[in-house]
Amino acid sequence: MSLGPWEIVLVVLVIIILFGGKKIPELARGLGKALKEFRKTTKDLKDEVNSAAEDVKSAVDETKE
Repeated sequence: MSLGPWEIVLVVLVIIILFGGKKIPELARGLGKALKEFRKTTKDLKDEVNSAAEDVKSAVDETKE
């Protein structure tokens, strides 16, 4: 399901009506910080999983020898 241009305009107008023009930059900053933290956390988790996988692979290779 995708949103068309009129649906996006309607959503933006509802957000402006609900929160007002002064709160939108504050909400956008909070959303940006949350996304940055989410990306950092997922990157850290991926790095940790990759590191653990490499450790297991090297341990398996050592036992084969």
